[in-house]
Amino acid sequence: MAETATKVPVTSDKKVSTPAAPAAWPSIESLRKEIDQVFEQFGRSFWRSPFRAAGEFEPFWSSKLTTAPAVDIAEGEKAYEVTAELPGMDEKNIEVKVVDGGITIKGEKKDEREEKKKDYYLSERSYGSFERYFRLPENVDADKIEANFKNGVLTVTLPKKAEAQKPAKKIEVKAAA
Repeated sequence: MAETATKVPVTSDKKVSTPAAPAAWPSIESLRKEIDQVFEQFGRSFWRSPFRAAGEFEPFWSSKLTTAPAVDIAEGEKAYEVTAELPGMDEKNIEVKVVDGGITIKGEKKDEREEKKKDYYLSERSYGSFERYFRLPENVDADKIEANFKNGVLTVTLPKKAEAQKPAKKIEVKAAA
C-alpha cells in the first residue's frame, strides 16, 4: 500500500516583531553541534533530578517522551531542509510555526491503553511533548516555508530567496605590481 505525504500546516505568528537577523549565518554543521550540545546537557540534568537517588534510572516501563527528537539540517542550492524523525506520531499532533525570526516545531504524543480480562485489569497512560526552535537565515523566504509528514518523518523546506540562489561569482586573483 503506497502512503502519500501529508502536508502539515505552517503558521505565522504576525503579533511578534521579527528582530534583525545576525549579519552572517553560521555554518549549518556548527549550528547543529551547538544545538546537540544544549540538548545533551538538558538530558543529563534531567536524569539528575533532586528527587532521585544517585545512580537511579527511569523505570523501564516509562514511555514518556523526555527529549526532543534528533533533527538533520541540510543546505541545498535552492533551499534548506530540516528533517525530524517522529515515529508513532500523527501529523495532527505536530505544529510548525514561523515566529520571532525562526521556526518552532512542537509535538505531543499521548497513549492510553486499557485491557480487561477475566483475571486482570490493565490501565496505562503515557504522554510526552517536545519543542525545538531554529533561527532562520536571512536568505530564507519565510512566506514559502512548507512542512510535510510521511512515514513518521517531518520535512520542513525553507526555500531561499531568489537572490540567494544565484551561482557564486568567481573573482580572478591578480598578482600585485
